[in-house]
Amino acid sequence: MLYSLVELNRAAMAPIRLAARAGRAALNSPLNPMGQTSYGKSLSAMADVFESATRYYGKPEWRINSVRINSIDVPVTPEAAWRSPWCGLIHFRKDAERLAAARRKNAAPLPRMLIVAPLSGHYATLLRGTVEGFLETHDVYITDWTDARMAPVWLGRFDLDDYIDHVRRMLTHIGGGAHVLAVCQPGPPVLAAISMMAEEEDAALPASMTFMGSPIDARRSPTVPNKLAEERPFSWFEQNMIYTVPGPYPGVLRRVYPGFVQLASFMNMNWNRHVDAHWKFFNHLVDGDGDNAGKHREFYDEYLSVLDLTEEFYLQTIRRVFQEHHLPRGIYKYRRDRLVKPEAIRNVALMTVEGEKDDISGIGQTQAAHDICVNIPKDMQTDYIQPGVGHYGVFNGSRFETEIAPRVTQFTRRFTQPELEEAAAASSAKKKR
Repeated sequence: MLYSLVELNRAAMAPIRLAARAGRAALNSPLNPMGQTSYGKSLSAMADVFESATRYYGKPEWRINSVRINSIDVPVTPEAAWRSPWCGLIHFRKDAERLAAARRKNAAPLPRMLIVAPLSGHYATLLRGTVEGFLETHDVYITDWTDARMAPVWLGRFDLDDYIDHVRRMLTHIGGGAHVLAVCQPGPPVLAAISMMAEEEDAALPASMTFMGSPIDARRSPTVPNKLAEERPFSWFEQNMIYTVPGPYPGVLRRVYPGFVQLASFMNMNWNRHVDAHWKFFNHLVDGDGDNAGKHREFYDEYLSVLDLTEEFYLQTIRRVFQEHHLPRGIYKYRRDRLVKPEAIRNVALMTVEGEKDDISGIGQTQAAHDICVNIPKDMQTDYIQPGVGHYGVFNGSRFETEIAPRVTQFTRRFTQPELEEAAAASSAKKKR
């Protein structure tokens, strides 16, 4: 019912939003003298804020066209390297000739990196800054998860174990010796996937794994979301967080955890900060400060774009990760019968990154990976806490660019195997032919 009410409200607001847009255009016209007055500028800014706050935000574009390497712009093309109904593997392919020129005839292929984006309400494009932070130094791939409201019911289920399967399939496609970087939610399933690959001595086993702001063990330094998951019974999440997708979406009748519910939860955690941001946005518009207004638009255009999660994926994550803590307790069972054994990992380097002010995954939750991967040699482990940043700052922003990304790059370089990179490059070229 809630989903239908939200869609009805969106439809009802459409004429008002169009009127606001038309009014703003009229006030900004150079032929309208009122638009140059303080009153006119305030009315225009008010219309702009209203239209932005009530707009429907679809899936954003990547908007990554090039990367600058050694003062040379190298064209970049995001393209699907592998796809299933539930996920696309996006490869940020660089122009080979320009890349060779930029690297000054360095023939060694760039190390491959798989960024596993969270399936927790936002699109993978929220990690645009993360991708850009590694494009110069890595051959970057990223997971692009499907919005559950766009998945017809005949596709069947997609649960936490299916997520693990997808991570394994994508690593197999990329090839052994790659580097995996999991941001936030993917931490536990990625660690489970690599644990099983290590136990099987899978040829596609990555060379390193980096976890950033991940709830490997949500019992440590519990935050507001962690406490909510602990305090509420599982039945509460079943009854209050799951809704049915209405028409005309392709996923009509699918049971989902809607992205707008997750977004409302995140915004309520920092409500005053969001109100203040929109008030500043209003003042920037009145003052004609296009740079700061543009930064606000760029952030919120991404932040307000959300996707839905399948019922089974969301509820399994609540139970296994946030309520019963299966992985750190050593009781996670894949498909209910195979025990996941992180102690099987011996030859995959481990790095954890946390933010000092993270209010989503508290200090220690990501570090827990070191405690459960007991057989990784100490000289293959690295832990880093970034001072002064919250959850978002762990994978985006100026401190990520200048302090975190360089440390991760230095870490992956230590464990890059040139012969595997050359084999992977040859395999990729063969696939394209």
